[in-house]
Amino acid sequence: MNVLAVGCHPDDLEIGCGGTLAKLSSQGHKVTMVHVANGDKGHKVIPQDELIAIRRLEAQAAGSLIGAEVISLNVPDLLVKADHDELILKLVKVIRETKPDYIITHPPEDYMKDHMEVSKAVFDASFSATVPHYNNEEGHDIHHKVAPIFYMDTLAGVGFLPTEYVDISDHIDVKIEMNNKHQSQIKWLYEHDGIDFLDFVRTVSKFRGLQCGKAYAEGFTKCQAWPRLSAERLLP
Repeated sequence: MNVLAVGCHPDDLEIGCGGTLAKLSSQGHKVTMVHVANGDKGHKVIPQDELIAIRRLEAQAAGSLIGAEVISLNVPDLLVKADHDELILKLVKVIRETKPDYIITHPPEDYMKDHMEVSKAVFDASFSATVPHYNNEEGHDIHHKVAPIFYMDTLAGVGFLPTEYVDISDHIDVKIEMNNKHQSQIKWLYEHDGIDFLDFVRTVSKFRGLQCGKAYAEGFTKCQAWPRLSAERLLP
C-alpha cells in the first residue's frame, strides 16, 4: 500500500503516528511524510531562516530511519489556512503523485489552529485530487479514489478517544529515535521548560497501549464521511 501522512510541523507525525509509520514501512508499504509548515517559529533564540533549514534536516533524518520520503510544503508557522488555494493545490499535487490508499493527519479539533487547518485542508484536497478538471491543465493523472482518512492522536491525548489502535510495541524504540532527531525542539523543551519530551512521547504511547492490552500503541479515529469508508482493516 501507499500511505500518506500529513502533519503540520516537523515532528508532529513522529509524535502522533511515528510508530505506525515505522510498522508500515517494516511491512513493505510505501510511506510518505509531509510537513505543511516549516517550523520557523518553533524556537525563541534560533533565527527563523536558520531554524527552517535545521528543522527540514531534522525531518529528513527522522524519515530516513524508516525509509520514508519526506516532503515540506514550506508554509510559515501560524499562517496555515485551509481556504488558501495555494495550499490545496500543493496537497493535491502530492496526493496525485503518491496515490495513497489512505491518509493519516491531525484530527479536526486539536490544541492549535495550524493543526486544525491542516486537517481541513487534507479533507478538501483529498477530494479535489480526484476531480479530473481541477487544476489539471498539464494532464497529470488524477487520484482515482477519495482516500480514507485516519486522524492521529492529539498532543498528550487530550480530548481524543481512539476507535482504532495500532500495536507499536516492536517499534517504540524507532518512534523515540525518530523524535530524538528533532533536537532543536527536544533540547529547547528540556533546557527551558523542564520537559523531557521523549519520555512524554513514550508515556502517551504506553497509555494507549494500556487501553488496548499492548505494551505500546497509537490511537486513531476514522473520518466517517462517504465515500471514504472501507470494510477492510487498513491500519497495520
